Amino acid sequence: MRFFVGCLLSALLASSFTIWMVSDSRSRSLTAQDRRVRIESPVERIRPSATRIYDEDGFTPDEAIAVSVYEAVNRSVVNITSKSVKTERLIMTEHSEGSGSGAIIDQEGHILTNYHVVAGAKEVAVTLYNGKTYEATTIGADPLNDLAVIQIESTDDELFPVALGDSRGLRVGMRVFALGNPFGLERTLTTGIISSLNRSLQIHGNWKIKSIIQIDAAINPGSSGGPLLDAHGRLIGINTAIATTSGQSSGVGFAIPVSLISRVVPQLLKYGHVVRPESGIDKVYQNDKGLLIAEMRPNGPAERAGLRGPKITKTRRGPFTLNRVDQSAADLIVAIDDQKIVNAEDFLGYIEGKRPGDEVTLTIVRDGRRIQVPLILATSEAVERAE
Repeated sequence: MRFFVGCLLSALLASSFTIWMVSDSRSRSLTAQDRRVRIESPVERIRPSATRIYDEDGFTPDEAIAVSVYEAVNRSVVNITSKSVKTERLIMTEHSEGSGSGAIIDQEGHILTNYHVVAGAKEVAVTLYNGKTYEATTIGADPLNDLAVIQIESTDDELFPVALGDSRGLRVGMRVFALGNPFGLERTLTTGIISSLNRSLQIHGNWKIKSIIQIDAAINPGSSGGPLLDAHGRLIGINTAIATTSGQSSGVGFAIPVSLISRVVPQLLKYGHVVRPESGIDKVYQNDKGLLIAEMRPNGPAERAGLRGPKITKTRRGPFTLNRVDQSAADLIVAIDDQKIVNAEDFLGYIEGKRPGDEVTLTIVRDGRRIQVPLILATSEAVERAE
């Protein structure tokens, strides 16, 4: 019995060894039949996977995705041309033209683009995928976030709205597709990946947009306002800027996320501008401890909450009145809702995420003591009326 088991094990080991040797191309002791098996078997194993690389149209999976994204969305992209008039020395008038891109967002002819594409324009023209050009009117604008909505009067069969995606599930390394009109070349597709998330981009004055998407897809002049798309052809951002010293693509592009777009666009459609929560604090001085209040809106939320600005003492000397400003008397903001405040951007960014009527608690230092002050946010319109 032991002899039989031993023979069986030897046979199995020999069979395994023979199979290993057959798959080893360096073996020189293979028979003609073994060589035939070694040649045919790998081909048979590769052939099924090779046929799966291409679809029925001959595209690889990556090509098929890019083609389907372009075919699904290219008619949603428009070319925007703006004309502005600049007067110098009261007698000279200079006409200038700008160009950019936009994305159709509904059947009513509303088009989303960057604010800087249409800023200061006297005339705005929109060219659709079929070559037809329409005059556009500006419906609303948000300069701080570089977004604007314009509208054209067109027939429904010419309007192909882009589908909105969700930027909350984005990950670095995801494939993205940018559509636009670089250098006036209509409906150009470039591809790349998400290089980074949650970037900050300064667009207007001291205002910085947070949660910016950084991409490596080529973005060139004329691409601004065009849609950034995921592999399903859904809009996940609006291409807005490039980091470059030459004015052309350098592999670092930025897009405004659709999460911000979803908050801003409904207000642009309803009010023509963004109704932002207002703290009533107009100006601060930043130091290594926090934010020192420099100016407050008269009868604004901060003043009504009892916050203090600098102490101003007026001294009259002859026909002149001199103002002496004591900054040490102003409240120092060190936190908001127990979140430490390092700079003005942190403060503005936190307030931006709230709504008018929300209550926040400011932690301030006054006369060497830390105290908490509740503050009810108002709308900018309400603050302006109170003035």
